[in-house]
Amino acid sequence: MVAKGPGGKQAPPGRPGELFLVALGAVPGALLRWALHCDPIANLLGCLLIGLASNQKPPRPRLMLLLGIGFCGALTTFSGWILALATALQQGSMASVLALLLELGVGVGAVVGGRTLAARIGTNRRLPFRP
Repeated sequence: MVAKGPGGKQAPPGRPGELFLVALGAVPGALLRWALHCDPIANLLGCLLIGLASNQKPPRPRLMLLLGIGFCGALTTFSGWILALATALQQGSMASVLALLLELGVGVGAVVGGRTLAARIGTNRRLPFRP
């Protein structure tokens, strides 16, 4: 996930405080991924969480750095998912390809579900911590 600045252009490299938030979120995200030993669960959990974090009203850039880019970025496994898909395609395993495509569809649904949940929680409710 690349941070976008005004006009949709890529934002310049972050300030030390922003980099700290990304790193602070990335360590537990990576540890949870390692502890789960299950890429589909890690991916779906990350999709749900990034959906929640991305639909905060008003937008919360520090929350996105900590939870979206840091935690979810380390938790989810897009490169691993692509590798599994490429391997399944090379081996001609259509069942594996279909399972991976189903995971993709459910992941999109989890993001939408997380965004919907965030909207229903309300615009004035805050998480118990203030990133």
